[in-house]
Amino acid sequence: MQLFDTVTFGPSGLDRAAHLRSGDIFDDARRDKSAAHSIVMWRGKALLADGEMRDLMRVPLDHAIADRSDSVLFLGQEDTGLCFALDISSWVPDVDMDAGFVDQSEQTHPDLPGGCFADLRANMTRLTSRDAELASTAKALLAWHSSHRFCAACGQPSDMVQMGWQRSCAACGTQHFPRTDPVVIMLITRGDKVLMGRSPGWPEGMYSLLAGFVEPGETPEAAVRRETLEEAGIEVGRVDYLGSQPWAFPNSLMMGFRGEALNDGITIDPNEIEDAIWVPREEIMQGLSGHHPVLQPARKGAIAEFILRCWVADRLG
Repeated sequence: MQLFDTVTFGPSGLDRAAHLRSGDIFDDARRDKSAAHSIVMWRGKALLADGEMRDLMRVPLDHAIADRSDSVLFLGQEDTGLCFALDISSWVPDVDMDAGFVDQSEQTHPDLPGGCFADLRANMTRLTSRDAELASTAKALLAWHSSHRFCAACGQPSDMVQMGWQRSCAACGTQHFPRTDPVVIMLITRGDKVLMGRSPGWPEGMYSLLAGFVEPGETPEAAVRRETLEEAGIEVGRVDYLGSQPWAFPNSLMMGFRGEALNDGITIDPNEIEDAIWVPREEIMQGLSGHHPVLQPARKGAIAEFILRCWVADRLG
């Protein structure tokens, strides 16, 4: 197994069964009472079971909630049968979502006892790899549908087709496919120090690796060099690819790289980041273990935290 196959939201071996996305697979599965089930999503949150591991709850296709869902996605084939996602975002709960840095609020549905809708970022390290892949896939697809309800070619409303994996415009015939935004996140080192930055609004003491979107006509390696220079005034020489992480917040693919800094004088762009610092390896170790007096590294489960842990353990090669 490759190192980055173990990152949160990484591959779980799910058979996405793209050949089954056309037709009436959901209605057929309900009518035939086949071995199939659904996960349930509400405004980007997944229905998680009560308990320490917060397993992703699966409900049968004949559950009453299926008749009240706003839309249905086909996610793939598990060993236990076909897996769908039901979106019930139009439901209005008693508890509002938390507007904090990480949403810690949980919403319970009267027809779905034993579980609650919870934020994936707050629970991502408590999910199995399969549950994490299913929930993040559903979250990313639903976010794309929410922001692409109208045809980009003619402006008319488009329709969800292919069980959630495509949108079709009846007015002009244009077909639209789910969007994923490529993002580079980089471990920039100079000697035994790593470049860390923070954005406005982050919790006090929280620093992470620098990151940025890949621009049109740009390679990821060039994006690493450009973003590091723009944000911190650091020139980067050699750049090596490390691995990736799907990041459904809302529709990104985080591509991890390692780069060698050619200078150490930091000049930040305040329009990009709030601060940037060089942090020695031993202080990163203290921060990851929760023993640093100030530094709080990236949240556990994010690719930044994964890369830093591999770096301090000398596992990146």
